[in-house]
Amino acid sequence: MLSPPPLSGRDRRTLLFAGIAATLLALALSASATAGTTGTEFSALYTLLTGWMTGFLGRVVAVIFIIIGVIAGAARQSIMGFVLGIAAGVGMFLAPAIVDGVVTATLPVL
Repeated sequence: MLSPPPLSGRDRRTLLFAGIAATLLALALSASATAGTTGTEFSALYTLLTGWMTGFLGRVVAVIFIIIGVIAGAARQSIMGFVLGIAAGVGMFLAPAIVDGVVTATLPVL
C-alpha cells in the first residue's frame, strides 16, 4: 500500500491556517443552541406522562417494582432482585427530571 508523501512546512502552515479559519468562521456564524425550547405539539402528552411518573401512579409502580424485586430476590436467594427493584423505581421516578435537565439545556452565545 502506498503512503502519501510527507507534507512540507508550507503545506502544514496552509492546512493549519485553513483549519483555524474554518473554526473561527463556524463559531462566528453559529447561533445559540436552544434544544427543547420550541414546538408545543407534544407538550400536553409530555405533561400527562410526567404527571403520571412523578405522581401517585409512579409511586405505585415504583412500589410494585420493589415488591417484584423482593420476590425475585427471594426466589433466587439473592439481594440483587431487591436492588434492581429499588433502582427501577427510583429511575422511573427521577427520569422526567433527568430528561428535562438534558433536553432543555441551553448554551450561551460566545
